[in-house]
Amino acid sequence: MKNKELKIIFAGTPTFAVPTLEAIYESGYDIPLVLTQPDRKSGRGMIKKPSPIKEKAKQYNIPVYQPEKLEGNEVIKKITGTKADILVVAAYGLIIPSKILDIFVKGSYNVHASLLPAWRGAAPVHRAIEAGDSKTGVTIMFIAPELDSGDILRKKIIILNEDSTTGEVTEKLSKLGAELMTKVLNDICANKKLKLIPQIQSMATYAKKINKSEAKIIWKDVTSKVLVCKINAFNPNPGAFCFFRGKILKIWKANIESNIHKIETGKLFVPPKENNLYAGTIDAAIQIILLQQEGKRKMTAKEFIVANKINDEDFLL
Repeated sequence: MKNKELKIIFAGTPTFAVPTLEAIYESGYDIPLVLTQPDRKSGRGMIKKPSPIKEKAKQYNIPVYQPEKLEGNEVIKKITGTKADILVVAAYGLIIPSKILDIFVKGSYNVHASLLPAWRGAAPVHRAIEAGDSKTGVTIMFIAPELDSGDILRKKIIILNEDSTTGEVTEKLSKLGAELMTKVLNDICANKKLKLIPQIQSMATYAKKINKSEAKIIWKDVTSKVLVCKINAFNPNPGAFCFFRGKILKIWKANIESNIHKIETGKLFVPPKENNLYAGTIDAAIQIILLQQEGKRKMTAKEFIVANKINDEDFLL
């Protein structure tokens, strides 16, 4: 049964946003419109595909609107025509101007995948893992015109382990974010006074958008810890890579290894009578657990060793 007293426009695009839309819908709130980015070309065939949020909205029979930008009279008319009270945003990917924010009499709220003010911006989970942070989390904030700078309503912390990947952490935070956002909406619906905590602006750090070129491993420049953090941060996308025998090799899982004798940077090493695969770094080595050669499926270290007959002359470049 829908709660007709509160109308919510939802804005989101990737898979991260889906649990929040699901939670709002399943809680019975009236969602007259979903905003998501236009269909984009992807995959080998570069075929236009709808966003995960568009697909979920269609499943719920919610009208979808996909403007390139939130500008112009047509956009204003479309949004105001819904007579929505609240805007909820989760990884929408478009800047929301003040003219849009001002429409919503009960406020605009965002699900952000970091412990603000840490890691504002486009890639908060990637950057937290890449930096070797011991924890991250999700924040519900009141949306302000400046990027991810609004007052905080709720936070939830999770611990990052040495093997935490962006894919795993993003999935976990998406569910936590949905849970927290639902609690905020329930408070608003119950006319409870929201406690808004200003961010300490001087403590802000920024999570710039991921560039595929960053995923290239430069063996001579990084320690084992930095390298493993990079591999975890870029799993599943875009995937940390190097070159093996002239072709791209992606490394999906690796551990820090300090008990191996010093190996040249990038050199592969398989101890006698073992199926473990190591690669030298500037301070020690990493043990490679899961990897993928260009044009092939993911494979274990043992499969890779057998398939390629690794020898003392093999280097990763």
